[in-house]
Amino acid sequence: MLGLACAACLGRRGGLRAYSALTSNLAPFTNPSEKERNSAVTLVRGEGVHVWDDQGNKYLDGLAGLWSNALGNGNERVIGAAHAQLKKLAYQHTFWNRTTDIAEEYTRRLVDFASHRGVVQTFMSCGGSDANDTNVKLAWYYWNAVGQPSRKTVIARHGAYHGVTITASSMSGLDSIHKGYGPLPLPWVRHVSTPHYWRNGLPGETEEEYSSRLAKELEDLILREGPETIAAFIAEPVMGAGGVIPPPKGYFQKIQPILQKYDILFILDEVITAFGRLGERFGSDFFDIQPDLYTVAKAMSSSYYPLGAALITERVADAIKDQANKFGVFGHGYTYGGHPVACAIGLECLNIYEETSIWDHVKLMTPTFQLTLKQLETHPLVGEVRGEGFMLAIEFVSDKATKAPLGTSVPPATILANECMKNGLLVRSTGNVVVLAPSLVFTMENFQELFSKLKASFDSFDQIVYKELPDLPRE
Repeated sequence: MLGLACAACLGRRGGLRAYSALTSNLAPFTNPSEKERNSAVTLVRGEGVHVWDDQGNKYLDGLAGLWSNALGNGNERVIGAAHAQLKKLAYQHTFWNRTTDIAEEYTRRLVDFASHRGVVQTFMSCGGSDANDTNVKLAWYYWNAVGQPSRKTVIARHGAYHGVTITASSMSGLDSIHKGYGPLPLPWVRHVSTPHYWRNGLPGETEEEYSSRLAKELEDLILREGPETIAAFIAEPVMGAGGVIPPPKGYFQKIQPILQKYDILFILDEVITAFGRLGERFGSDFFDIQPDLYTVAKAMSSSYYPLGAALITERVADAIKDQANKFGVFGHGYTYGGHPVACAIGLECLNIYEETSIWDHVKLMTPTFQLTLKQLETHPLVGEVRGEGFMLAIEFVSDKATKAPLGTSVPPATILANECMKNGLLVRSTGNVVVLAPSLVFTMENFQELFSKLKASFDSFDQIVYKELPDLPRE
């Protein structure tokens, strides 16, 4: 997977800058050699949904940072909450029955916010990866508590992304985060198919039939492994980093009964979808999913501060309490879990989301975003435009009938991302797929700017691609 910073080095406005020395920052999802040759794009300022680099270039952020800067930059209420908390109490932990007033207030509010989904308790972390790790540990702890210690296997999906810690990257179904590390994924993780109907549906197969086939694949795997060995199934409501893949019709309605049949815990990774991105409070609201454990992060603090959490339903919470009583302590925690500044920021973000019903704004603007860009499917090299809410992907193909990838020397999504950057728009490149996920406060004016910049970028994209591959279809 190519991060935008790496891709941007190839086509940055204002020309390239020589940079041969080894850089001090080993940048994530970036080719270190590329960073040595060309300096990274250095962003220095942000106002709302725009950011500026150190050369004075202004960009519309079409990805909300990393799906996460829901309120944009410079929100005075969030800044004020952080400043006030820093002056009052900059840090204390929540270990050993010690806590802070702000951590208690925020977690109570968070439970109230998610109570309609059966949540009764939270466990605070610093982001999505460690929250997903926590949920796996909670699942293991639960099964030990109820006398089924053989349940350790976690089933995930190819194409999923759950983070980059050892557990989270093992559950993720992306080769790019497994290569070079040796024993990844870990041996207690199994993967089932990516639920991508456009790419993997059989000729004549309906979406419902495809969902039934995937449900059978899951059940067959459970029976092969032995239900008594399966701890949990983990899924994103809409696959994010794997290419913005919404589930086919009926998918979760067919998956959930199988998990219930074999009494398997369901972990729902809502790191991207929670707090409004699909036009509902949670992705579970949007798709009518009822998991046992939730993972949240990103928009939780609008990325003004590292913050994540495991949200725990009553079934799991009760068993954890009983098990911890046996040992005298629940042996898990993070130095910065429940950090007072993080909690103050999270609380103010939650206040803003609820006061403005930000999910209703997303729901209102979704047709403008989704239907306008859906028209790009008429482009001869675009195979599919897909998404839900404020999540959208554009996938390139060389042949619409066969859905063969577009084999340019530089990945086509990177070419488009470079051209977008030249035109002052930040998007994400993942090989053959371009991803957009704007901040939840995007206005009609912001969308019009996005559409205009994207159209200009497609015009120059066409020139580059057809010059390299002149025999590609043009109509």
